[in-house]
Amino acid sequence: MANEESKKKKKGPTGFNILSGDSTSGHGGYGVGTISLDNISPVIIDPENNEIFVDMGALHARSAIEKRIKLVKNGREEVPDGRTCWIVWVTVNRVDEGPYYHGVGEAEFFVDSEARRAWKSMPEHVNNMDKSMKGKVVLDRMDEKSKKMLKEYLIGFDESMWNRSSQELHEALDV
Repeated sequence: MANEESKKKKKGPTGFNILSGDSTSGHGGYGVGTISLDNISPVIIDPENNEIFVDMGALHARSAIEKRIKLVKNGREEVPDGRTCWIVWVTVNRVDEGPYYHGVGEAEFFVDSEARRAWKSMPEHVNNMDKSMKGKVVLDRMDEKSKKMLKEYLIGFDESMWNRSSQELHEALDV
């Protein structure tokens, strides 16, 4: 009898909670306030090789430049023959006129592909991704060539989005 009562009290298996793209809608329970990455894209800039591309793998540290690379912990000094690449977090938002580039945050990725070693500051990546999602423009450390590549890429992707973007972004990329 006790065994039957315990079976009645047990509920079905608890599965994973599936969170919608809008973490503030719905039931108001578990998952409310989580960060939605629906509107952010990582743009990889490799100025030395004149490459720029979106790589969604960077959201999970799995971008093309991060694969098969060992991250060192103590700084750039451990990657003596490295080159600077940038992971730029670009957030898109929408107004009545259409979408626009809402926020942009750069984070350095210092890599030596031949030695398979790289360094990046995880706090910098996370903080600048967060600033991008909040509509801030953080491009202070980026070199002029990389800024020029980013500006051309954003305009080339959708000039109307560029035109609707903030004056702050236009000024930050005016090289």
